[in-house]
Amino acid sequence: MKPLDLPDPVSDEARPRDAFLHAAIARATHGISPIAVGMAYLDWLAHLAASPGRQRELVEKAQRKWTRLALYLASGASPRLPAIEPLPQDHRFDSPEWQRWPYNLLHQSFLLTQQWWWNAMTGVRGVSRHHENVVAFVTRQLLDVWSPSNFLLTNPVVLAETRRTYGVNLVRGMQNLLEDALRRAGNRPPAGTEAYEVGRNVAATPGKVVYRNALMELIQYEPRTPQAYPVPVLVVPSWIMKYYVLDLSPENSMVRYLLEQGHTVFMISWKNPDAEDRDLSLESYLRLGVLAALSAVEKIIPGQPVHGVGYCLGGTMLAIAAAYLARSAERRLATVTLLASELDYTEPGELGLFIDESQIAFLEDVMWSCGYLDGKAMAGAFTLLNTRDLVWSRIVYDYLMGQRAPMSDLMAWNADATRMPFRMHSEYLRKFYLDNELAAGRYEVDGRPVALADIRVPMFAVATERDHVSPWRSVFKVHLLADTDITFVLASGGHNVGIVSPPRPGDGGRASYRWARHAADDPYVDPDCWLEESPTRRGSWWPAWAGWLAERSGSPGALSAMGAPAQGLRPLYDAPGRYVYAQ
Repeated sequence: MKPLDLPDPVSDEARPRDAFLHAAIARATHGISPIAVGMAYLDWLAHLAASPGRQRELVEKAQRKWTRLALYLASGASPRLPAIEPLPQDHRFDSPEWQRWPYNLLHQSFLLTQQWWWNAMTGVRGVSRHHENVVAFVTRQLLDVWSPSNFLLTNPVVLAETRRTYGVNLVRGMQNLLEDALRRAGNRPPAGTEAYEVGRNVAATPGKVVYRNALMELIQYEPRTPQAYPVPVLVVPSWIMKYYVLDLSPENSMVRYLLEQGHTVFMISWKNPDAEDRDLSLESYLRLGVLAALSAVEKIIPGQPVHGVGYCLGGTMLAIAAAYLARSAERRLATVTLLASELDYTEPGELGLFIDESQIAFLEDVMWSCGYLDGKAMAGAFTLLNTRDLVWSRIVYDYLMGQRAPMSDLMAWNADATRMPFRMHSEYLRKFYLDNELAAGRYEVDGRPVALADIRVPMFAVATERDHVSPWRSVFKVHLLADTDITFVLASGGHNVGIVSPPRPGDGGRASYRWARHAADDPYVDPDCWLEESPTRRGSWWPAWAGWLAERSGSPGALSAMGAPAQGLRPLYDAPGRYVYAQ
């Protein structure tokens, strides 16, 4: 295993001082490097200062926007003829109260101002695309702070609730604020998570841990049908969060659903790393994780290939394993299913805004002092991608309206954060996001590059429409990388909700998906054409996937034993095991 190309902490006497300062800064910035953001703004400002023509255009745009606002007011501020329409995903001003004076003026002027700043931050010649995206994103986040919807006196919905309850909503909101502050100070999970207990009503599908090593536990689940397909399913979750996003409450559990369809299911449960695991690498997760689990499954169910299923980063690692096995002509996988997993990182969406050399160096110093990236920093970065829905709307609802959104199993899981080992996370950011080694054919296993084009087993790839972590057009690039039969699904929802989308009878068709099969010898179809040609289907995509797996699983037969004691794989303890409880 090659050493990570980082400064030697023993010989570099300056490193501890740098790491101490950067770690202190990171606590206030959720791990975001202020230097990286400052460099982006400096790039934009310097090029704008040297562009008098662009400056004049922005002045003219401002004049036109003020004119539109004046005409809107002169016409009686009719909601049928607004000066500007909110973006489709912006629901802050949907309530009828926002169409009354003076709140119509407030929200229309705010939206026009926000649009003008977007014009100012984009289209300046000479600014790098990365820096342009950073300044546009950060400026939008800063402007969202001052949205009239965030304040008592400028939010007519909150004012109406305050009049209706004689201010009781504000009292309840203060109580909610105090409770949340005390929970954060005591390092306790958010209010309501107590209703979801691991092993009781989430991560509660019966099973046994049949294999354990220093990095993961392998769970084999008890069958729920009298017969099972001979080809087993191995699920590789992401280690950024805990595995049970795929085994939430029984009605939302993908594991339980697969078992009810007659599959034998195995699940990896990753260890939550600590300071002693600082040198775990990406190759550690390949060998001690995917390949070790695959070997254990093959001993329990010999003579059968395995359906590999990977979620998010777990899917990326599963694809690496599939390419590595294909390079060696080892036919150990029957199919590969990738759930919201990127293989090409050239267009990673807004998450890529936080990744450049300056940002990675900052994070490496933060991790160097303790050996890992704290889960709170990771959660904070994801929250920054969608502050409008995850921060400001919650502040209004919890603290101004004085209400509490009901806790769900998915929300409780999301609060159960994990850490990232120093070495692995640095390699992950550099090799995937910064250098895109996997898609470029430069990612090495055993000192030799692996090629995704070597994968020949059928693939089932799922993306979601509103994914901030793995944008669907980025996931779609699997068609350019793997030379095999690919069934691609685009599901409604986001990174988690779109994947955890079980069939719900009588749900009114809230969930939907598109899908199409692409044979290995079919010509390439770009994502926009694919979207236009693929009709929308109502309901969950799970049954379509279950049917796809069944077609490739043989005829149902006798159930498999739990573990393989003769092979040294006796059941160790009940699911969900031990690693999932580590905080």
